[in-house]
Amino acid sequence: MKSRVKWIGITTAVIVGLALSAGMTAGEAQPKTNEGGSQVKIDNFTFAPNTLTVPVGTTVQWVNRDDIPHTVVSEDKSTFKSKALDTDDNFSYTFSKAGTYSYFCSIHPKMTGKVVVQ
Repeated sequence: MKSRVKWIGITTAVIVGLALSAGMTAGEAQPKTNEGGSQVKIDNFTFAPNTLTVPVGTTVQWVNRDDIPHTVVSEDKSTFKSKALDTDDNFSYTFSKAGTYSYFCSIHPKMTGKVVVQ
């Protein structure tokens, strides 16, 4: 029984260590990019996280991990608009004003997300 408890403790320490080395803190649900921005993953016809909250001045990067193309287009269709992103392509936008920015995939309009800038 003691060896099982020790193994669980070691496993937990490794997982926490990996999360911390990836730039995440306890309870943080969004991965950070190297530029100090935040990242949204596009996969399985979803934006994850679906709602991202960031401070003013943050660069958000969307990365397509799906095996089909997707776009990232602001709801007003003019604030930001990516080209079609193939697998592993990315698109970035820097949010310079506070507000709520809804967006969608113009190829698959039911795919939606939101960036809340504070």
